[in-house]
Amino acid sequence: MKHLIGVDGGGTKTELILVDPAGVIVARQATSGCNPSHVGAEPAAEVVKAALQALVADAPLAGAKDSIAATHLYMAGSPEFWTTFAAALSGYGHVTASPDSLPALELATDGAPGLVLHAGTGSFVAARAPDGSIHYAGGLGWKLGDPGSGFELGRRGIAHALLELQGWSGPSELSVVLKKHTGLADSFAITRHFYGAADANAQIAAFAPRVIALAQSGCQPAQAIVVETLSGLVAQARLVTDKLFSATPVPCGVSGAVLNNPVAVCALRAIAETNQWPVDFRFITDAPIEGVRRLLARAGTGP
Repeated sequence: MKHLIGVDGGGTKTELILVDPAGVIVARQATSGCNPSHVGAEPAAEVVKAALQALVADAPLAGAKDSIAATHLYMAGSPEFWTTFAAALSGYGHVTASPDSLPALELATDGAPGLVLHAGTGSFVAARAPDGSIHYAGGLGWKLGDPGSGFELGRRGIAHALLELQGWSGPSELSVVLKKHTGLADSFAITRHFYGAADANAQIAAFAPRVIALAQSGCQPAQAIVVETLSGLVAQARLVTDKLFSATPVPCGVSGAVLNNPVAVCALRAIAETNQWPVDFRFITDAPIEGVRRLLARAGTGP
């Protein structure tokens, strides 16, 4: 009786499951994010090691660790880092590391050709070509730019709100909400706050839900920011579809909280129509860990 472990390691959250040979989840674990680009290499490794130990300890099986055939890591951040980490990890069967894009792609296409747009704190485009090959675009992180991501949406919202506070743009709820978000009253103090914060990327990304909420309530600057942010992601995705797919429309999964809300859905459809981008949107409500479960089921119990 061999079991499998699946790990979805993101920038904000790390989720783990242990499944039995029938594919039934028998233990779960969740903890903080483990992207080495965000938290550092050693802390990222420790997060995953501690979570794996807790997962096995909570499993309702005697000798669960001895029965593990393989562990599949689907991780955000440097592929080289996670490949090295997987090679050094012992006691969890045959350990492999793959990008965190694969669970989202599995949810989007169920193994068939197509692509997925994912936007959480970061963003990426993943695709399975008609020949079965897997391709990845974006996912460069907040320092180099992730179009459509929570960070990019938050950054644009904050930048516009600061212009309002400086008096260069007409006032809107964006500047009101930014002051509440930071607890600060003027543009200079808010700017210093973000430049001085050790976790500035996370704090900036945390403003994204405020921008989305304002856009849904009718705030025009917030609506324009959503469109601008998602236009960059669509442009990136179109490079992928133009190169990989000839038959249209192309199945296109949409994954992540930044994209699966009414204002983003409306914006995506409008951008695709305006740019004559022939895709069939499939909005994914399952969490990435469900994609991990499906990948484990596809892998079976062999190493």
